Parts: sequence; structure tokens; C-alpha cells
Amino acid sequence: MDTAYLNELEARFLRYVQIDTESDELSEAVPSTAKQYDLLHLLENELKAMGASDVRLMDYACLLATIPATVTTQNVPTVALLAHVDTAPAFSGTGVKPIVHRAYDGEPIILPDDPTQVIDKEAYPFLGEKVGEDIVTASGTTLLGADDKAGVAILMTLAAHLLANPQIPHGTLRLCFTPDEEVGHGVTHLKLEDLGADVAYTLDGSNPGEITVESFSADKALVRIEGISIHPGTAKDKMVNALHLAAQLIDMLPERSLRPECTEGREGFLHLHQLNGTTASADLHFILRDFTLEGLQAHGALLRQLCDTLQAI
Repeated sequence: MDTAYLNELEARFLRYVQIDTESDELSEAVPSTAKQYDLLHLLENELKAMGASDVRLMDYACLLATIPATVTTQNVPTVALLAHVDTAPAFSGTGVKPIVHRAYDGEPIILPDDPTQVIDKEAYPFLGEKVGEDIVTASGTTLLGADDKAGVAILMTLAAHLLANPQIPHGTLRLCFTPDEEVGHGVTHLKLEDLGADVAYTLDGSNPGEITVESFSADKALVRIEGISIHPGTAKDKMVNALHLAAQLIDMLPERSLRPECTEGREGFLHLHQLNGTTASADLHFILRDFTLEGLQAHGALLRQLCDTLQAI
């Protein structure tokens, strides 16, 4: 790619990641956080300014636009390209300060706002393949938000490039920016007739040139344990400690076969990713994933069986 476009891509990315678009899995609003509109409205205005057609921010918070075809050949498919604007709620997206590390030298990268946060190629071997390249990180106290603002920046740079160079032959392209992918609702409300494409690709991968042709199916599960909270001084034969029951349930989970840290490839998993509570009640949040619907249903059935067993004790 021409240096000018690489510079534009970097500039867009650095600008977009500084806009807080963290989603909220507990919200039932669409989008789950109003601040996702801060980036959606910015992209809407930028697309209109660069001359994109049919730019529409839908009432379900998806931003759509068209890059008209420059060829008249029949049977050229309309291709949609998608990216999501939200960032994961697992870590803060507020006050992102991106840092560009020019010509990475292979040494550990110490993030300045929290020196305990160190990115080391020994821990992340993929980093060792990037020696000599420019690397962008956050400053240590926030997410960077490259997932998926890298995809957003790529689509916007592509749109600007194609619209400024109509001599480049291509069919009709549809751009779609979605909300709430990180909380499982990225395309929940997207209407295929609004997308208006024959095929679609999402720019939300990892290695350059990688094309993923399948994905897992996923569910989430919430296990709520209700205990009986009694003053510990008079708790004999009365207290039912929800945290102890939670620990028992965790201990009942398959030791290795279904933990994500012990699975790979197309193996499914049952992942406990959040636990909070008190003596009175405890919530356990699970992510269930599998490459077959039957496998996904089996993970759910196993979790229900373990809960029934614990309840019967």
C-alpha cells in the first residue's frame, strides 16, 4: 500500500480509538451504550464528506453506506464489508492514549501509565514476528480498542481511496458499521434487505491475509445461587453460604476437557468468566461455545445437570 494511505490508516485508527465506545452486556438498550453513537455519527459525517452514497444511520444503530460500482459488467456481486464500533466491557475504554512504537526493536514494551503492564515477545511469540514494524499499544490503564477499530479504520481508508480514484475497477460495495458485537448483539437487528449484498466479509480477524470461513456458535449462561445469610454468631444449622455453593459448582466442572485454556481448534468449551456475590447470593457468568449446535446444547445441558445435582445435595 502507498505510504500516504498507510499514514491515513494510522491517523484514522489513532483518532478512532480515543473515542470511548465501550458496550454494556447488562443493558437492553440499542445500542447498549449511547456513547457508541459518538463514533457512529463521526463516521456518518466522514462518509458523507468523502462522497459515499446512501449513507444511513439506522434506528437499530447500524451505519450503512455505498461505494458505487465503477464497472458495468453484469453479474458482479455486491460485496458488503462490516466492522463493529464497540469495545469490550471487560476493561475500560475511557481515556485511551495510543502509543506508536516505531520500528519495534524486539525488547519488552513497558506501558508508561502502569509499568507493571509489560508486553513481551517471550509471553506473546507473535510479537517476535513484528520486529522492525510499527506497533500501536495503549498506555497501560485502558484497552486500546483495536478490536475492532482497526477494522473500522481499514474500511474508512478503503472508502476514501476508492471514492477518490474512480478509475479503479470494482463492483458495488456496501459498508456496515455495527454496535454491540462485544456483548453478542453485533448483527442482532441488522436486516439483510437493508444490507443489500450478495456476500459479506467482516474485518475483525488477526493475521494479514487470513480469511475465516466458519465460526463457533455461542451462548451465555447466568447461574444465580440464593443462600441464607444469618449472623455468623448464630449460624449453626441455619446459614447457607452462597459463595461456598458457588465454589462447589466450580469444583464440579469438568477438570480439563471443557476449559478454554485446555482446548484448541474446533473444540468447544464452557468458560466461567465472572463470579461475584456474598453469603446471601452469588452470580456465576459463563460463556458456552461450540462449532456445532448439538455441542452447544450439550454444554448447556451439562451446566443445568450440575446445578440440579448441587441443588439436590
